[in-house]
Amino acid sequence: MNKFFLLALLASSTVRGQNCDLQEYKPIDGLRAESAAGGLRVTWQGERDHQLRAVFDNRNGQPMVHELAVRKANGDWSVVGRDLKPEFEVTSGRRRISEQQLAPMRQLKLALTPELIEKEKWNAFWDAPLDIPGAKGTNPDLPRSPSEIRRAKATYQAAGCQVKTDGARLEISFPGLSMGIFAGQLRFTVYKGTNLLRQEAIAKTDEPSVAYKYNAGLQGFAIDNATRVTWQDVARAWQAYEFGGVANTDPVTLRARNRLAIVETGAGSLAIFPPPHKFFFAREIELNLGYVWYRKDDDNSFSAGVRQAEHEEEYRPYGVSDAVWNRRASQSRHNLGNFALYNAPPGTWQRMPVYYYLSPEDGPATQRAVLAFTHDDRYKPMPGYRIAVSHFHTHFNEQLSDAGTIDLQPTWLPVFRALGINVAMMSDFHGDAHPSDPGPLRLGEQKVYFDGCRRHSDRSFLIMPGEEPDATLGGHYTMVFPRPVFWTHVRQPEQSFREQTQRYGNVYHVGSPADELEMLRQEQGLVWQAHPRTKGSSGYPDAVREMDHFRSDRFLGASYQSLPVDQSERRLCESRCFGVLDDMNNWTGAKYLIAEGDTYMKYPDDETYPHLIVNYVKLDRVPRFDEDWSPILRAMRAGDFFVSSGEVLFRNYAIEGTGPHRTFTAELEWTFPLEFVELVWGDGNMTNRQVIPATELGPFASHRFRVPFDASGKKWVRFAAWDSAGNGAFTQPVHLQ
Repeated sequence: MNKFFLLALLASSTVRGQNCDLQEYKPIDGLRAESAAGGLRVTWQGERDHQLRAVFDNRNGQPMVHELAVRKANGDWSVVGRDLKPEFEVTSGRRRISEQQLAPMRQLKLALTPELIEKEKWNAFWDAPLDIPGAKGTNPDLPRSPSEIRRAKATYQAAGCQVKTDGARLEISFPGLSMGIFAGQLRFTVYKGTNLLRQEAIAKTDEPSVAYKYNAGLQGFAIDNATRVTWQDVARAWQAYEFGGVANTDPVTLRARNRLAIVETGAGSLAIFPPPHKFFFAREIELNLGYVWYRKDDDNSFSAGVRQAEHEEEYRPYGVSDAVWNRRASQSRHNLGNFALYNAPPGTWQRMPVYYYLSPEDGPATQRAVLAFTHDDRYKPMPGYRIAVSHFHTHFNEQLSDAGTIDLQPTWLPVFRALGINVAMMSDFHGDAHPSDPGPLRLGEQKVYFDGCRRHSDRSFLIMPGEEPDATLGGHYTMVFPRPVFWTHVRQPEQSFREQTQRYGNVYHVGSPADELEMLRQEQGLVWQAHPRTKGSSGYPDAVREMDHFRSDRFLGASYQSLPVDQSERRLCESRCFGVLDDMNNWTGAKYLIAEGDTYMKYPDDETYPHLIVNYVKLDRVPRFDEDWSPILRAMRAGDFFVSSGEVLFRNYAIEGTGPHRTFTAELEWTFPLEFVELVWGDGNMTNRQVIPATELGPFASHRFRVPFDASGKKWVRFAAWDSAGNGAFTQPVHLQ
């Protein structure tokens, strides 16, 4: 009997004494599971010289974390938690389609059948299932009833556990989880090479129309003189609570910077945080609602974890004049009708994770280690690329005009600069100013907009004055030019398509799709469908797929945003966004997905990073404002950019070979342990993919992937990579024929 088989047999037989099934367990160097006095003991090699230990137990059907410990090299073990109970709570409401979606579908004269409503309601943005009674006119079938809201905490009847080795990770699963309308299992995952521990409920419901949120954490941390919870507040000042107060009735919400709370024990630390992006559903603002919590349960113990709020809050309006203040205060209040939560279609396995990071260090050192996974919540510069974002309604021209100076520094400017953004494509004239004015008002407002963008651009930071005009092309769309272009959304009978003015120079007057397309051609602008198949673009770009502007090379494609969020999906915006991308490329020539924000006012104390996905555009440098911006638009039109959430990045990629024998090569780097990479292709009718598991690859690593493929019958291909926390990056489709 060889040594490997003997070790596996001994582990299997002893752990089965704890009612754990190890049939799928394979011991590997640096990642082990074995029987121990307290239950199932898992040890693994972490980052640097750290070693980690977790002991899991089943006490009368209740899964427990008997111990969490960490040490440096072969030093003494530091226990950061003992006898901890996993805690989950779900709050659910009813998913409704929005009137915003229904409006364009009615204009397109689509038959609003029950089947169509059932399909489209899962793409709702303007929905707030926990808002009672709801804002009139936001959704059909209002008011909401309090009986629609259901709350449940997880209970367990676990008969045992299953242990599974998956590449360089180990999964410990406990069946028998019940949580109101949800049922499933509890799972812990550890990853060789990192101090991460992932705890998640994996559960489904058979109820229809469920939208939900969850809170998760651990209960039972011991209180002693060295125990405290620390975090950085929104101003980045360190705060601490030492549990000297009375017990809490409810969780205490922490508006913590970077969505991170740290339990410090004196001997080590345990950081608590949600997934960086997939935990967050789309909103119009990024106000920090508090995503971590603690709760002092009694004089001897406390709990801590992650949370989602139940309602949106109002952002700080601005306005020197009463008119502007009242308009922005009204918009701020209006945002309360938008808090869509997660989708839970019947029968889908929803994953509800929380991450822990075990550390032998103090709070600040632990924070630095955790923030390495998101590059300190900053988009990492990549050689040969510049980072671009699009679609932000900050009402820049209105704010500057109201202040009476273009030297007013807007609150969103330091937000973008701190994130590492190089190019910001803004979208004024959407709920502000006079977009439908034939010229006298609009052109003056455009000049303020252009002058403000010029004033606040810099050597490595360009503000491009784009727009979401929604004029003649159908649905909502974003438009950018390689220079400032004066134009109006309307063309009166006496106005020519193009006129030369003394004050503004060349001015276009657009009155039809043909006019708008001709302006784009003459000025070499680009346009793409904003939020396709949802919001005001429901039914688009499908409705215009045969029109000249869609078939034109000026129509770049559609936008990409994490909307909606379905925790059963493995990719951000899996169905809606990638469905649109693949369909467009099967319909016609090369079309792309452009990452967008589609958000409004921003402030430095917001949590913008988790809500933002960016474009890495192949550029040698950022053009200055008064230079030609064509290099940006040419790179985008050529598909020379990739989209990333920030944690997975392409160093380079290419297609090698000729004829039918091709190979897609991609050199990637990542922070969280990688999950899979995929090659996706279409033949003009159908889309297919080859998914390549990557669970054997550890964290903070890089790899050059080579994926051979037969190009015969394939019209286009693209490549994507996704990590274990739901973060990812993808290239644009390359057409082969």
